[in-house]
Amino acid sequence: MVTKRYNNRNIHLLTLAMSERKSSIIQEIKNEVSDWMHGLEKYGTYHLSYLGNFALFSYQTFAWLCWRLPRRDQIAQSFYTIGVLSLPVVMLTGVFIGMVLAVQTYTQFQKLGMQAWLGGVISLSLVRELGPVLAATMLAGRVGSSIAAELGTMRVTEQIDALSSMGVNPIHYLVVPRFLACLVLIPALTIIADVTGIFGGAYYCIYILEINSHFYWENAGDFVGRIDIFIGMFKSIFFGAIIALISCHQGFHCKEGAEGVGRAATQSFVYSFVAILLIDLLLGIAIDQTMASFGIASGFSKG
Repeated sequence: MVTKRYNNRNIHLLTLAMSERKSSIIQEIKNEVSDWMHGLEKYGTYHLSYLGNFALFSYQTFAWLCWRLPRRDQIAQSFYTIGVLSLPVVMLTGVFIGMVLAVQTYTQFQKLGMQAWLGGVISLSLVRELGPVLAATMLAGRVGSSIAAELGTMRVTEQIDALSSMGVNPIHYLVVPRFLACLVLIPALTIIADVTGIFGGAYYCIYILEINSHFYWENAGDFVGRIDIFIGMFKSIFFGAIIALISCHQGFHCKEGAEGVGRAATQSFVYSFVAILLIDLLLGIAIDQTMASFGIASGFSKG
């Protein structure tokens, strides 16, 4: 009888312990879920606030651009910094991209006996996709990071606040010239990247791979049409605009200290690169659907 009571008591204690443990586990799960939801809410609120701030910043930039242009000396300085100083890196990138395309595609085309088609494939790839995207990527690294670091330093040292106190609008004085330079010159730099890439690929194919130059250039002309050149230029306009807006926005909202300036420069490149790829995808889908709707054929389709 005593043994039976002892066993019942042990069972009761064990049941209570298991119940308490179960309640503890449930409470831990609730706390973890609550912390996760709180972090998700904070994350979403931060990014929604960032997007709203960026949209307002972009609106102010476009408003000042339409209302009053900056002085000529400001525009000339921005054009020189963004356009002229970017020529070496853009030309070098274009040449090597053309050569890399030749190296990577030659073996596969040789197996099919279609080496002469390399001219068309390299030219079309550069004009429609690689030229605009890679030129914009290089400029996001060279120009975008520079803009973010420069404006970030001005924010940290309170130079932007000093402009506001003197009655000068910082967006009109600092952002609009840089935005205008990126908007106008990045399409021009894209053309240079396309041309240097085409000639780089042609040099490697003709003089190193010994492909007949006549058929190479003939296929290059057949594959690439004016619509393909226009598509590449059209994309680069959006790339230039988004690089300028993101870089200037990061600089204007830079955190204090040298670490804040470095983070603004890094984030400007990362955000610009992601935006370039996203815009390229969306524009590619929209352009292909538009061309199919109106029956417009590219140079490759007509060839």
